[in-house]
Amino acid sequence: AQAIFARAVPTNGARVVQTFAMVKIVKKSGRKGQEPVTRDYTIHLHKLLQKIQFKKRAGRAIREIRKFAARAMTTKDIRIDTKLNKFVWSNGVRNVPTRVRIRLSRKRNEDEEAKEKMFTLVQHVPVESFKNLQTETVKDDELLAIACSPFATKGLNNSGVWYGHLE
Repeated sequence: AQAIFARAVPTNGARVVQTFAMVKIVKKSGRKGQEPVTRDYTIHLHKLLQKIQFKKRAGRAIREIRKFAARAMTTKDIRIDTKLNKFVWSNGVRNVPTRVRIRLSRKRNEDEEAKEKMFTLVQHVPVESFKNLQTETVKDDELLAIACSPFATKGLNNSGVWYGHLE
């Protein structure tokens, strides 16, 4: 609350009169409740791995992806898909891919004993080229359209998460 002060200045040595007018400030409520959302991002791993010794690069890349996902989706529980892990490690511990396109999916935690209400699933999105790619929000119906596409080699797994690639 903010106080406005009014003071009467005495001329004859009388005592000082103070009046306070309290102004009510409406505070915005904290962060809006997190909702499930899916977005595609490109991470430039090369600039994050400069000055990292060779034998620690792939592990550091996974940690940097985890850190990026935590910042982008504001969740502490980050789950990295095995296909993304295989992609990062595909050229060995030293030669990590320069860039990686990932799909971040913020989902509700089904486990009752979980500390966090939401978790983030990080998946690899294979792309031909990284030119002119931007962050995109993926809608659920688009995921289903991709899964039902005749070009899809895999589909949705039993938890409703897209896996596979288009040919």
